[in-house]
Amino acid sequence: MNFRFFIFAMLLMSAPLLNAQDFLDGATMFSHSKDAHFTLKTGETITAFVENVKRKKGLISAIEIKDAAGKKTVLSPDKVKHMYLPPTGYDKLLRATDISNNVTKWDRDQSAHAQYIKGGYVYFEHTDVMVKKKKMSMMMQVINPGFADGIKVYFNPLAGDTGGLAVGGLQVTGGDDRSCYFKKGDKAAYLIDKKNYSKEVKNLYGDCPDVAKAFGNKFKWSEAAKHVAFYSENCSK
Repeated sequence: MNFRFFIFAMLLMSAPLLNAQDFLDGATMFSHSKDAHFTLKTGETITAFVENVKRKKGLISAIEIKDAAGKKTVLSPDKVKHMYLPPTGYDKLLRATDISNNVTKWDRDQSAHAQYIKGGYVYFEHTDVMVKKKKMSMMMQVINPGFADGIKVYFNPLAGDTGGLAVGGLQVTGGDDRSCYFKKGDKAAYLIDKKNYSKEVKNLYGDCPDVAKAFGNKFKWSEAAKHVAFYSENCSK
């Protein structure tokens, strides 16, 4: 076994357990040999292989798929309701820790959605998103699939991270993304970064006084998942 891989795996397993209120790690690389699953807006479901992913500003603007017979099709976001993509390599290893630490929660949910998440798939959905001042139609990875009522948070592939422990060049702990896309209700998703998060608290949670009662006046970026989870559980019914 590769020594770097072994050390990395051991540190992952010994890291403090995550709780159900953590954002999942984002993924940017996807397997070309494992089934991916797509639900179109027409209601049709497709199982196929990922052939190619097209991006704009780091976000998925189209995806080329190939069926078992080798036929290729390009799907644009406006045709897709949601999709489950299989991560590969390093992305898969990082996500394995997230899922395993939330396994009890996902075991209680027997839906197909939960089974895909538990199986390590990356969940994307179609949404409008503001990229700077332009509204665009994209497929976005939901990183809070277990507590997304009211507010959804999407992975920003271009975000830097906040550091953490690295071994042999591999990130092991820490490394929280410095920015994510947030979507409240039916509004277009928009980018919020670490330095501006406190300024967005009113926009995100201002319609629920219980959030302020629970967290006071200090809203740290490192605890954003807890804020979103609380809002989902207490303010979006």
